[in-house]
This record gives sequence, structure tokens and C-alpha cells, in this order.
Amino acid sequence: MSKRSWHILKFYSIGWTLSMLFLVIIRGVGTEELGQLKFDFKSGIIIGLTLGPILGIISGLASIWVEKKLYRKLTLGKLLLLRTLYAFLFIIFMTFVAYWVYQFYFGTDISLQTFAMDKGSGAIYFYIWVTDSVLTVLRQVNLMLGEGNLMKLIRGKFYTPSEEERIFMFLDLQASTVLAERLGHIKYSMLIQDCFNDLAIVLEHEAEIYQYVGDEAVLTWQLEKGLKNQNCLEAYFNFAEFLKRRSDYYQEKYNCEPFFKAGLHAGLVTVTEVGKYKKEIAYHGDTINTAARIQGQCNKLEASLLISETLKNQLLLEEYSFSKKGAIPLKGKQTEITIYSIFK
Repeated sequence: MSKRSWHILKFYSIGWTLSMLFLVIIRGVGTEELGQLKFDFKSGIIIGLTLGPILGIISGLASIWVEKKLYRKLTLGKLLLLRTLYAFLFIIFMTFVAYWVYQFYFGTDISLQTFAMDKGSGAIYFYIWVTDSVLTVLRQVNLMLGEGNLMKLIRGKFYTPSEEERIFMFLDLQASTVLAERLGHIKYSMLIQDCFNDLAIVLEHEAEIYQYVGDEAVLTWQLEKGLKNQNCLEAYFNFAEFLKRRSDYYQEKYNCEPFFKAGLHAGLVTVTEVGKYKKEIAYHGDTINTAARIQGQCNKLEASLLISETLKNQLLLEEYSFSKKGAIPLKGKQTEITIYSIFK
């Protein structure tokens, strides 16, 4: 299972466990159970701590499957509708699990049917549906902000500008103007949508998708994560290979095989939260501009992947071939930058 899948499972497991504990607290402090089952506070905590992770794992696995198989085909509204249908089956499953957990810990003489239809059960089922919907929406917000950034934003990590060592990659679709003229705006936009959906493969290499700008995508890594296992290079080559494997699909639908060229650079940047009514996590600094300028040299130097000497000197390149392109003057830069072409 990928690291990203583990993050999803952790998110849902923590979410469901907290929601179960919250339910125990509001039902167990100063209230009296209406049904036949009388949970004291301690018993409720035990059941909540057992049920929460189980329900979280089930929800997480469902979310992983949807994101892999159906996400590109669903709007948020359709996704919530699907989750509502799923919640119906989920509640049935949860009832069986809850009955088994209660029997395991405390034992009971009542039947499963009585347990499921006990007074107050309707309110619990509604609470479970609301919890599942809230976690689904939070998951979508997390995807929009970038994996892991929602919690950082809530904690105020980006409120005050701070400095980080990062790697940036600028990816640009080749022959985009020709493709746009041939396909027309709508079909060309569908092509970009498909390509950027396939770009999700870079998450396997710990990449963060920072921005989409037209037919260009910007990826970033914390320096240590980008250097580890040559993630910043492997992400590019695996994305290119993935597009090749899907060439039949692109040929049939768009009569083309999309290809991206990229430029990479590493250095110090400032990260901060910007915007009042539309918040965004933004990076500022010369490192980003340099990476963009390096990518802009790909066509001129007839290279698919260019990296700065600064980044090359920090990578282990035994598995790669490289060619020095020399010190190149870049637009907006007072000094020349030595860049290399990388092959695999």
C-alpha cells in the first residue's frame, strides 16, 4: 500500500475515532439512554475506541477505491450522492460490527434486530451519515489545498511567512498551441484534464502538486523528500512512462500522444498563506523563477528534462545519464546558470 493510501486510512481512522468519542461524551454526560442498552461512560469509551478505527479503515478503503477508479468521473455533488448510498450499506455493516463489539466486551441477551431498532438508533444512524459526509468534504478540501496542507493551515503554520529548502519542477505540455487549434477549446481542455488526472502518479514519489497554470503544472518537494530515492527525477520519468502506457487511449480520443518537458531547480523559498476570501498556500522566491526559466530552455536545447547544477550536485545519478549544456543566460537573471540534461 502506498504512503498516500496510509495517509487516507489515518485521516479516516482518526476522524471516526474522534467522532465516536464525541458521540459517547454527548450521550454519556448528563443524559439517560432511552433504549434497552444502558451504556455507562466507561463502557462507551471502550466501544468508541474499538469502533472508531474499524469504521475509519472501512471508510478509508472506500475512499481510496473511489479516488482511484471513479474520482475523475464524479463532481463533488455526485460524490456526496454516492457516499450517501454507500452510507446506507455502511450503517448496516456498522450495526453488525457494533453488535459484535458489544457482545465481545459486555454480552447481551437481546437479538441483533432489537439492537438495530433500539430507541435512539435513528439519531445515531443520522449522526453516522453526517460524520461520513463531513469527512468526505474535508477530504476534498484537503485535495484542493494539497495533501496534508489542511491541517497545517488550521494550525496556522503558514500565517507567518517562513523559509524552506525546496525543489520545484515546471512541467509543460509540448505543442500545446498546435493541439489547441486542432482540437478546439473544449476537447483541448478535456485533454489537459486527462493529463493532469494521470499526473497523480507523481504522488507515489512524495511530490506535492503546487499549481496548475493553463497547460503547465508545478510540482514541489521538501528538499529531503525530493532527494530521497531521486524522487524528483523518478516522478518525471514515471509520469512520462505512464502517458506512454496510455497512448492508445489518447490516440483514440485525441489523436495525439501527450508529452511533457520539465525543468528542475532547488533552493530557498518563502512559504506563506495569502488571500482573505480565497486562501491559498503560496511560495515566493528566485528558486521558482529559475525553475521556470530552465524549463523554458527545453525546446531550444532539444531536451526533455533539464536540471540546474545546484540540484544535480545533490542527487545520486548512478542510474541516469546526463549531458552538460553549459552556462546558460536565463531571462531575468544577472548571472548564467549551468544546467544539465538528464536521461534514463
